[in-house]
Amino acid sequence: TQPSREPLLSEAAVQSVNSKEEKANKLLVMNEGIAQSLPSKGMVLLAGNSHPEFAKLVAKYLSVPLGSVSVGPKSNNETGVEINETVRSRDVYIIQTGTKNVNNDIMELLVMMYACKTSDARTINVIMPYLPYCKQSKMRKRGSIVSHLLARLFCRTGLNRMITIDLHKKEIQGFYNVPVDNLRASSFLIQYVTSNVSDYRNAVIVARNAAAMQRATSYSERLRLPLAVIHGEEHSESERSDGRNSPPPLQLSGGGDSAVAVEGGRTSGDEKSRRSRLDSARFSRPGQYQGMNYFPPLMAKEKGPMHLVGDVSGRIAIIIDDMIDDVEQFAAAATELKERGAFRVIVMATHGLLSADAATKIEASDINEVVVTNTVPHEVQKMQCHKIKTVDVSVLIAEAIRRIQNNESMSYLFAHVTCDD
Repeated sequence: TQPSREPLLSEAAVQSVNSKEEKANKLLVMNEGIAQSLPSKGMVLLAGNSHPEFAKLVAKYLSVPLGSVSVGPKSNNETGVEINETVRSRDVYIIQTGTKNVNNDIMELLVMMYACKTSDARTINVIMPYLPYCKQSKMRKRGSIVSHLLARLFCRTGLNRMITIDLHKKEIQGFYNVPVDNLRASSFLIQYVTSNVSDYRNAVIVARNAAAMQRATSYSERLRLPLAVIHGEEHSESERSDGRNSPPPLQLSGGGDSAVAVEGGRTSGDEKSRRSRLDSARFSRPGQYQGMNYFPPLMAKEKGPMHLVGDVSGRIAIIIDDMIDDVEQFAAAATELKERGAFRVIVMATHGLLSADAATKIEASDINEVVVTNTVPHEVQKMQCHKIKTVDVSVLIAEAIRRIQNNESMSYLFAHVTCDD
């Protein structure tokens, strides 16, 4: 018989180790709670390279200088950051929006956030007037929900709060496990209409498609103006088929002796010869599952030509949307409205992305004026097209920062905002 081995650690030693771990965990939680309860040593306002003019306007309203930070590509194209002032135990607000270099903007923001986290900032608040990838908030084809991925990246990097303006889909707020303040720019755009559009009482609010109906209805009710909607598209939705085609279903041939592949009502010779080698008995029994025979066919969606529901004759047509990126559909809508008698067409949106040659297309279109906010820089496009007008919303961001820093209620910024807005 072999002598019994003594355990490496006695039960008392194991209990002692567990007790020490529990105390360490409790101490860690206690320290985190104390750190959050301690008063802030002030705020630090930082800005990335995406929209420095907007950051300067926010700093001016707050009477707070922008913090000194160097962020940008190194010689090997890696993104580097150097914060030249202390952020320890301070509330950090980072201003960065989405531009044409969207991936660089995101990487800059992530590196800045992580630098603040490792430098022991008290809180990290991100101000992103335009949240990139917000249009990829639902599953399409074999893609992914990139908005959710971006939210997870931000939260894992140390995000404590997100402030943005007019999300493409309000449900994106649910992707984050931190507070997300989705501010509205509608009051600024409505003020522009009442102050700068002569005879705006003779205008009509137009929804470019059914998806923009809620937003257009909100503007219509607040301005006390009639509503019109454009149905149909210039291009059929069938052209955007995702290609998720399964193999053709197995059906019985005319004689009922073998299973063949039927595609579009015709049987290919190769498939017929291949399928003829299958055991037809499996498919010829009564009641046996025979491919897709028991599934009712679903007709492919096909939108008709563009047509207008509503009266715009002799009126100012104001097209409402949340962003202007590619302008082909807006130009086609403007042409349709002019043909229906509208003597002026104004396109109004929060975010003016104006990608590619959008400015040139706007200049050559039937659109008379494009009104956007300064959530995205578009100074170059304004030089290319005199029709583009800008509404400043930096005061909205500045007021949100002030209220958060002073622990004031944010409800004032959402006054009269309904679930449909």
